[in-house]
Amino acid sequence: MNVFHQLQDAIAGTLNVPVESVSESTKDEDLPAWDSLGHVNLMMTLEQTFDVSLDVDDFTRLTSVPAILAYLKEHGVE
Repeated sequence: MNVFHQLQDAIAGTLNVPVESVSESTKDEDLPAWDSLGHVNLMMTLEQTFDVSLDVDDFTRLTSVPAILAYLKEHGVE
């Protein structure tokens, strides 16, 4: 399973949305469940799923699938 599919599953599972609703261009504003609480939960899921440690400063920039994929790539997750 590639990183996008892992991320897609993580977002869908955390936000309780259909997997098909998460694409490679999805942004927080595209999914009503990706609100402030959903975002915090998603950040915790990312840490667990990809074994990364996020700083609170990272939270504000990780508001889309492309931004999260870029972050993961920067941190050696491929």
